Amino acid sequence: MGGAVGQVRQPTALRAFAVLFSAGFRRYATYRRATLAGAFTNTVFGYVRAAVLTTAITGATVGAAVSATATGGGSSAGSGTVAGYTAGQAVTYAWISQGLIASVMLFAWNELALRVRTGDIAVDLARPVDLQWSWLAGDLGRATYLLLPRGGPPVLVGALTTGLLLPHTAWPYLLGGLSTVLAVVVSFAGRFLVNLAAFWLTEVRGLVGAYAGIGAIFGGLLIPLSWFPDWLRVIAWSTPFPAMLQVPVDVLTARVDGATAVRLVVVQLLWATTMLAAGRVMLRLATRKLVVQGG
Repeated sequence: MGGAVGQVRQPTALRAFAVLFSAGFRRYATYRRATLAGAFTNTVFGYVRAAVLTTAITGATVGAAVSATATGGGSSAGSGTVAGYTAGQAVTYAWISQGLIASVMLFAWNELALRVRTGDIAVDLARPVDLQWSWLAGDLGRATYLLLPRGGPPVLVGALTTGLLLPHTAWPYLLGGLSTVLAVVVSFAGRFLVNLAAFWLTEVRGLVGAYAGIGAIFGGLLIPLSWFPDWLRVIAWSTPFPAMLQVPVDVLTARVDGATAVRLVVVQLLWATTMLAAGRVMLRLATRKLVVQGG
């Protein structure tokens, strides 16, 4: 009897996940003008980031060459790289990361917290679908839709204007696709945890904003993490934020490959599992307390 019940529940859960995934996809597909505006904005910032990173590398190269000449070492010291990035690799990093940020969602997000504040979360908890499971399904649907219409144009424009240094084999793209999915899951798990703080805090906008700001820095949105000072790079890699952007970009562009790439994806999986588990624990504590702000 128990086995029969298990066989019935599993398809039901998967079917519910598929429906919620589709709902998340259709929800964001409705706002076509917003998607177009977002793609345009991402493209503009792609140019800005590519220019900044290229200028930094050019400036460092010229400075090294001048210094070497002044000390009698000739101009060979100007290697044309900063922390292992050539100008072409830095431009590629800028465009690929611009293509991923909308799907990964490194921005401030407080939709769940607002439902806690208004009391609508009580309705969500009364539904026969697990709260975390349902929000994850919707978020994956959102990310899937935004990947091409929002992330595709910046990458295409970058390829046509500045050029991209991309791998010529299938493996980086296959592993990079898995890495991108895990990046979305890790990002969701982190945002879910931060939003659950609304069960205990009257106002979470500051917390959400701080989380997004730290995520942008430690995730590699501003500059690649290898450009950080050693001490700050160690701190960044001890957080889940690199798993949200730096890792999928590195894997997709084959900046890391082989066993190193697989190891980074495994780390992403560990972060996703750990943070989702932490979210379940925090949600259980929240439902026991269930002090709904504003109602």
